[in-house]
Amino acid sequence: MRLYRTLGSYKSVQGAFATWLTRVTRNLLVDHYRRTRRDRLTDSIEDSLPYVEAKPSGGRAPDRQAEANELSVQVQRGLMKLSPDLREAVVLRDLQGLEYSKIQQIMDVPEGTVKSRINRGRIELARLLSEMGVRP
Repeated sequence: MRLYRTLGSYKSVQGAFATWLTRVTRNLLVDHYRRTRRDRLTDSIEDSLPYVEAKPSGGRAPDRQAEANELSVQVQRGLMKLSPDLREAVVLRDLQGLEYSKIQQIMDVPEGTVKSRINRGRIELARLLSEMGVRP
């Protein structure tokens, strides 16, 4: 509305219409900023706290992170107690997510042997972790 009301102040000899329109718009924004400055200064942080407090954390809770770290250490200890062949098969399949055919190529053994070692390694690791007091 203010632009419409000030349209009469436009004079083409002073510059292009777009320049005049930009100047008027800028002045309106500056006026608005000055008018609302006091409101911005008096806004209380308590007004925004419920929103901040309600926002969930993007990461794990500290206790869950500590549990995960401890479990990782215990699994690593258990893996180190496996025979090298079983450990390699389990790590390649379960930790690195490789396909049986790729593990077969890496270990240079038949695919049936790969599957057998993975199965025996998982069973042995579960037994070791159970002895260490780790529950699923």
